[in-house]
Amino acid sequence: MNGMEKKSEHNDAKKTSTMAHFLFLTRWLQLPLYLGLVLAQCVYVFHFWVELSDLIGAVLGNPNALQHILDTVTIKGAERPTKLTETAIMLVVLGLIDVVMISNLLIMVIIGGYETFVSRMNLEGHPDQPEWLSHVNASVLKVKLATAIIGISSIHLLKTFINASAYDEKTLLAQTGIHMAFLLSAIAIAYCDRIITQTSQQSPEH
Repeated sequence: MNGMEKKSEHNDAKKTSTMAHFLFLTRWLQLPLYLGLVLAQCVYVFHFWVELSDLIGAVLGNPNALQHILDTVTIKGAERPTKLTETAIMLVVLGLIDVVMISNLLIMVIIGGYETFVSRMNLEGHPDQPEWLSHVNASVLKVKLATAIIGISSIHLLKTFINASAYDEKTLLAQTGIHMAFLLSAIAIAYCDRIITQTSQQSPEH
């Protein structure tokens, strides 16, 4: 009887192990998602070079490039400039910085997410390994993403303040409130991560 029970337990354990192994393999379903983000990264690179080439062309006197730049920086309902001004150049450059920061956010999600949820990259010792990748986990990744989002929101808010005359007071207050909400969310995430880290460090002591 004991032999039959042990055999039954062994079969149940084998079934459990097979199911667990299958579920663990499903993590690779996320791979197409990260590859899709790589394609989105390519789109941002293309967009960056289009905007940069138009800015350079406008500075050099290309009328088509100038037209595109002025269309880009003109807010609906605001007076349209007739030439490339310092404010227009600043807005275009801030737009380029915005693209770079979003691109950095994509890199963090692609590399950090793949390392955390799909498979190890085994980059230890590689000279180009990102410093943050060596200690990345789901909590660290959330904090870094929240910080990156705050940076992106800051760029958008700065662009709004540069063109403040083109917006009404309600829009300015709304954008400022949204930015503050992002900031408070990041602080809350970092605080929760700190509590979790302290709790996990204190658990082995007990």
